[in-house]
Order: sequence, then structure tokens, then C-alpha cells
Amino acid sequence: MNVNPLLQIKALGQSIWLDYIQRNMLKNGEIARMIEEDGLAGITSNPAIFEKAINEHHDYDEAITSLAHRGMPPKEIYEALALEDVARTADLFRPLYDESNGLDGFVSLEVSPHLAYDTQQTISEAERLWATLNRPNVLIKVPATQAGLPAITHLLAAGININVTILFSLERYRQVVDAFLAGLETRVAQHKPVDHITSVASFFLSRIDVLVDKRLDELVQITGDKSVGALRGKAAIACARLAYQHYQQWIKDNRWQSLSSHGARAQRLLWASTGTKDPAYNDTKYVEPLIAKDTINTMPLETLNAYRDHGQPAVRIEQELDESGSLLEKLHQIGIDLEAVGEQLEAEGVQKFAVPFDKLLERIKQW
Repeated sequence: MNVNPLLQIKALGQSIWLDYIQRNMLKNGEIARMIEEDGLAGITSNPAIFEKAINEHHDYDEAITSLAHRGMPPKEIYEALALEDVARTADLFRPLYDESNGLDGFVSLEVSPHLAYDTQQTISEAERLWATLNRPNVLIKVPATQAGLPAITHLLAAGININVTILFSLERYRQVVDAFLAGLETRVAQHKPVDHITSVASFFLSRIDVLVDKRLDELVQITGDKSVGALRGKAAIACARLAYQHYQQWIKDNRWQSLSSHGARAQRLLWASTGTKDPAYNDTKYVEPLIAKDTINTMPLETLNAYRDHGQPAVRIEQELDESGSLLEKLHQIGIDLEAVGEQLEAEGVQKFAVPFDKLLERIKQW
């Protein structure tokens, strides 16, 4: 009998999460089956995912109609639906959370994308969502914007689990790690426990290649140098490998060791945006090379199904580390700065969540 490749990934020390949430999957037992058969260890959501779920399925119609008839505003209706789904999903994952001693079994809910550039409002909304859900296996998603960084520190110091999202560059990842460490250090200085706090850093991948590939194609057109095209589809994996290298470095330094002695858990890297957007690429492109102990890969349903079908799990993340650094240097030499790419993708990423969020509220308004 063939072993499920997703279970093999779990045995290699990487947690598999699903980047999707939909009410009927909770009702019909599909999520429970995936926990049992695939070793599914968590779920991530975002406004775009909720917009898709509510628009494409009728699971929510009755609840929306009922809440709308009570005169509830669209944003409150959306929040009520999202909170119910996240709470039910968290309860479904609670046995796994307990069995794994708080390592797995998490469900993520994002603050409003319209707060991405407002530190104080991000803090307020995150604290409110955390208090409302009142479950230890929930992660509140906060964007890795400049305004988000101090919010991350504040919320972790307050004992709130944080999933840092909309993260696209190595420099910003270093800043995210610093924000994480500062939050726990504040808490330790206040003589508060840190052993129950969980944080992940969601490094978005496929969008990096989409933008870099577009620029490479433009350069081929302008210069006629087809060798430039050989760099297509390599930037995201290179960035991920170098981010993992940084993770391995900071968990060994004295600053982290001091926190670890108080029982703190390291902020894990989570590979996000792992669905392949270019049909020319393999459908497991952002899974296969990035399997590593103490990391997470959150996959769209299509990617998870593809990996279950034909994944070839092995720990490969440290392969081509030297080449990853060289690749970024080559890109820089031809005018593609990955930090600038990250800044553009961050701004676009906020919009990619804000637009469907607004569309969903408008749809609810018309109910």
C-alpha cells in the first residue's frame, strides 16, 4: 500500500496546513477526514478566501439573511461568519493542539486589510478578535508592514498568538524576527510566561516569481539575451532557502537562547502562496524543495490534492544554498532588486486582500 506523501512530509518534521476555509467542509467531515488521513495540522484564512467561500457556496446564505434582517451592518455580518468558522475549526483541531503540546492544530484569522498601515487600530482589532475567539489554538494574522511590526511586538508581549503575513523579502523577514524577539523579551521582563505563545512568519512565494519572471521576460525582449530567461522561476525558492538559513542562524544566537531558557518557542517559517500561478511550472513547485523540520507549508486545496497524488517528499531545503545567494546577486546585476520587489509585492498584497474584502461587504450589503 502506498504511503500518503502528505503523511511522509509530517514524518520529516514539516507541518501541512490548508490555505482555505469553507463551512460545508466542516459540516460534511472533510476537514476531519484530512486531519485523520493527511495529517492536516492547521488552517489559514484571509479575506480573499472568505470572499471566495461565501460567493461560490450557499452555506452562508441563511446566516447572512438572518443577520441582515436583524439590521446588522455588512462588516459585522462578515466578522460574525468568519468568527464562527474559525471558532468551529479551532475546536475541531483542539485535540491535535493538545496532543502535540501546542505545536500544531492552529487556525488563523486576519485583521482587516484596511488596518495594514495603522499600528494602533491593528492592535485594537487583534486584541478584540483574540478575546472574542478565546481559544489557545488561534493565530491572529498581522501584516509585516512597517506599521505592522510594532503591532506584532505589542501583541506578542500581550500573550497573543501571531501569524505574520504579507511577507515577501529577506530584509523584512529579519525585521519580523526582531519584532518577535522584542515581544517575548518584553514579556519576560514583566515576569510573564512565554511558553504558551506561538508565532509563525508567513513567507509568500509564488507572487515573487510572478513579478520577477515578468521583469525577466521584459529584459529578454529589450536585450535579446535569452540567457536571462534561464533565471525564470527561481527567485522565490532562493529567497525561501535564504530565509531558512537566517532562521537557523538566529535560533542559535544568545538572544534567542535566553528566551528559550524561559520556555519560549521559536517563530516558525510558514511557506505561503504555494499554489503555482504559472501553468508552465510543476504543481508542487513550492512544496517539494522547501520541506524542512520545524517549518510549515500552507497549501491551497488544489496543491494539497496534487501533492497527495504525486508528491515526492524529501528534505531538500539546504540544497543549492550557495546558488541561492548567487542567484539574488545575478538578479541584482541585471537590475532586479529583490528588496524593491518585496516592497511592491507588499503594497499589492494589502490590496489583494482589501479588494475582495470590500467586494464581499458590498455583496452582503445587497443581500
